[in-house]
Amino acid sequence: MDNIGKCLSGEYDVTLDETGRITLPKRLRDILDFDRVVLTKGADSCLWLYDIVTGRKMLKDIVEATNLYSSRDRDIRRRYIGPAQELDIDKQGRILISSQLREFAGLSKDCMLVGQAEYIEIWDIDRYKNIEISEEEMNERSEELSSRMRGLNKNDGNNPYSGFTGRNDALSNTEGQS
Repeated sequence: MDNIGKCLSGEYDVTLDETGRITLPKRLRDILDFDRVVLTKGADSCLWLYDIVTGRKMLKDIVEATNLYSSRDRDIRRRYIGPAQELDIDKQGRILISSQLREFAGLSKDCMLVGQAEYIEIWDIDRYKNIEISEEEMNERSEELSSRMRGLNKNDGNNPYSGFTGRNDALSNTEGQS
């Protein structure tokens, strides 16, 4: 994600019509900025929707990172590459979700689109609402994320997270040495 202004975010209630189509909200279509998308199975029983360029790159990255002789890697390919489909966005902003993908995600009439920066999750609304995580667990996960974020570009002076550690991480190479 190169441009935070192009970040796919937000939660959107959408309706799956009787033919298996959903309408992408205009805001998301504007950010996707293409007439084609890539749709595939995601983690956690939802679908992942990418703009065409990002989706093709994601699939290519999986191919390059996996080994055909590894059963675990073949499982990854079957999950994400096998069911992936390139779809047209029609003039009304709709995409057609195949029956196989609808079944995988348990999609019924009421669905939720959830922006995830570089892709969109498509959920059955009841499954989405039933995701449960305690505040304690979320706090633990946030602490872990904070640690990883502090490590990003740590020494380039542009890390916006470097001041959140509660200590001065900006010591010179010689400070504190005896």
